Amino acid sequence: MESAEAQWHAGRLDELLHWLRRQGARDAAPDLAGLLDWLHRRTGAAVGLLSGTGETEMATPGLPADLPEAVRPMLARLAEGRMTSAVTQSGSAQIRLEALGTRPPRPVLVAVSERALTREEASVISHAGHLLPVLRRAREADEGFRAFERTAHQLRLAVFVALMTGEPALARRMTSGAVPRVLDSGRVRLHLLHCPPHERDGIARAHQDPSGYHGNGLLLRCPVYDEHLICLIRDERPLPGTGEPGLAERLRRLVRDTPGYALGVSLPHPLRATAEAYDQARHALAVARNSPGRVVAYEGQASLAGVLPRQVGARWARGFLRPLRATSTRTVEVTHLALQFHRGGVAQMLGISRNTVTAHVRRAEEALGLDLRDVRPRAALALALNIPDDEPAGPAEPGLTLADVLHTDDAPAEWAHTFLEPLRRDGSGRDLRGTLRAWIETNADAQETARRLGRSRATVREHLRVAETLLNRDLMASGSGIHDVVHALHLTGDIPQLLPHTGAGQPAG
Repeated sequence: MESAEAQWHAGRLDELLHWLRRQGARDAAPDLAGLLDWLHRRTGAAVGLLSGTGETEMATPGLPADLPEAVRPMLARLAEGRMTSAVTQSGSAQIRLEALGTRPPRPVLVAVSERALTREEASVISHAGHLLPVLRRAREADEGFRAFERTAHQLRLAVFVALMTGEPALARRMTSGAVPRVLDSGRVRLHLLHCPPHERDGIARAHQDPSGYHGNGLLLRCPVYDEHLICLIRDERPLPGTGEPGLAERLRRLVRDTPGYALGVSLPHPLRATAEAYDQARHALAVARNSPGRVVAYEGQASLAGVLPRQVGARWARGFLRPLRATSTRTVEVTHLALQFHRGGVAQMLGISRNTVTAHVRRAEEALGLDLRDVRPRAALALALNIPDDEPAGPAEPGLTLADVLHTDDAPAEWAHTFLEPLRRDGSGRDLRGTLRAWIETNADAQETARRLGRSRATVREHLRVAETLLNRDLMASGSGIHDVVHALHLTGDIPQLLPHTGAGQPAG
């Protein structure tokens, strides 16, 4: 029969093994201080970890701030590798020292007890001590991995911001030496996954390759909306016969199998049109969150910019944007993003302060002669920035207004009628179009809209939610959903002006 001491020893070693297993299951660096605390509770000794130069790195309560002078020479010999362990007495206290690791200067584990430790207690301290160097290396590796994760995320975010502002060449330069495959794509789809914020990193990590990218995709936490994971994926099918689902299919399966998840998917777009793909995915996600399958591919119309007469639209956009182009590139970039996200979100995306974002937007307002707090000139500016133009520095046509561009032919009006047609299918008798008209006229202020219509704010928001689903547009967030409504209502004569303020050299449209 085992002695009580042997049973105690076996029990403590079993506890130590269980503690080590729990550390392996944690999504965090190993808890070295927790191991010292465990030793303190099990042996009663005050325990500390000293660096190779004798400085205390961590310790439990009761460890003397200054060890006796007689111990110092031992510490030096242990750190240099001339000794592996030592036991000494200082008054009534027993001091045990054990060198850890193999490379000098070695750290030293020290245990101070007011009584002589049993052989079993000393053995447990020694076993735990031998774990410390392994755990230290694991912590250093974990810290290195987390640093890599932070750097990789920042690079992915920078690439995404460059794509959102229509600069795929800049995105490729950022990644020179390890260009992700998605940047060599002809066309991409943007998948926007709605999930709990704390689960985004795990999903991205599950699909991450050694370069920090995601095979044919680019996954990153949305810096604006905590519950969104942005997934930019090459528009291609898996190779036949591989049996492996592509990243897009795996995301669909994840949503299917996980309650509370939802996915919005854009149409295919070239890389330079990532902003449009993002808008489509956001519109689709707004619908997906209220649909039974929770996965919706965008089925709305093409953007207004895509149906305008190309040459006329480009000449108007050049003239309209010329004062803005004369400001800094950063001002153009910040203003472009501020038309799609709230200013706090832009600040998070670019790693700058909200005040800096406001300053850039104010600079753009002064250059253009517009008040960008008003949704109508915001819509006009967004349209100008989204019109395809192969030579943005090319000639503009003096005196050409947005009204001229919108009424050059019938295509924009047809786009507007088709865009608003789903509102007629509501069948509930609600005047959704009237609500949208009042909402735009009150600068997207639901409270003021309710006052003007003589309805409650809850009713106005309900109308907007219904319109959101029918139009396949996200209307509650700032961005192209609101802009499309502005343009459609203007083209159908529901609202009279898009540019109530005159831009620099720009007649009101």
